Amino acid sequence: MLYITLRQYEYILAVADTGSLTDAASVLHVSQPSLSVAITRVEDHLRRKIFLRGKGSAITTTPFGHRFITHARELVSTATTLEYSAETTRPFVLGCFEDIAPWHLPKTLGTLQQEFPNRQFTGKEGRLSDLATGMKQGQIDLAITYDIGFESTFCRRKLKDVVPVAFLATDHPLAGQSVLEMEQLVPHPLILFSEDLSEGHMRRLFDTLGIDPVVAHRTASLELMRSLSAHGAGIGISYSHPPTATSYDGQPLITIPLVTPQARAGLFAIWPKPDQPDPQLEAIIAAIDIQQL
Repeated sequence: MLYITLRQYEYILAVADTGSLTDAASVLHVSQPSLSVAITRVEDHLRRKIFLRGKGSAITTTPFGHRFITHARELVSTATTLEYSAETTRPFVLGCFEDIAPWHLPKTLGTLQQEFPNRQFTGKEGRLSDLATGMKQGQIDLAITYDIGFESTFCRRKLKDVVPVAFLATDHPLAGQSVLEMEQLVPHPLILFSEDLSEGHMRRLFDTLGIDPVVAHRTASLELMRSLSAHGAGIGISYSHPPTATSYDGQPLITIPLVTPQARAGLFAIWPKPDQPDPQLEAIIAAIDIQQL
């Protein structure tokens, strides 16, 4: 248990800065006897003198006192910064699932800044588990993401329904189809995301449909999945659909919707249950929803 209070540290610093109990008491708006007693109690606890006080003479600081005051200054400065940061409104941090962030996050941040000009907004992309951890730790206020792996303690609101897509090389046997069913993918090697939550979701979907696919590759990024698919390494499956017809390395590829009803998923606004609700949270979610992601 800490014995010396921040107020007592402030007393010591005031005396050190003014060089006088009388002047320090005036600055602190306390009586001189109270100030003197407080400093004596600290010195008794430390069993060391911080100041040398004599009748009719100025107060001087001991060598130990100089070292103690240096650390006390750092402590009070840190406490002041901590208290100030708790009282100051920090930016609203909008999280977004990494694969869809490039075409959703900039537009959404712009919309929010326009709708709420007196607030600051910043974005943070991440995988599903990163977003959940960030919200639990208070680093992210709200996330635009698929509702995969988020505990029931989170609040959520569906923004829209999405269907997964298949990425294929232009010469793939299925490349000429306008839509595909999940069952049509069974004879072909697949490319899935390596993230546990994403792959777990796909595995559960396969089990529901009674499908036992062959997985040729697992990737950590959407662009690697698309590049592998474009080069004929397999069919990539993703709920994220970049609006381009080429992979990251410039190879053309085909993107086909997977229309199996059980494969539909929702894109959500998800946020932690706040200990102190943000009075603008509902309006922020409404602004995100109305822009039709």
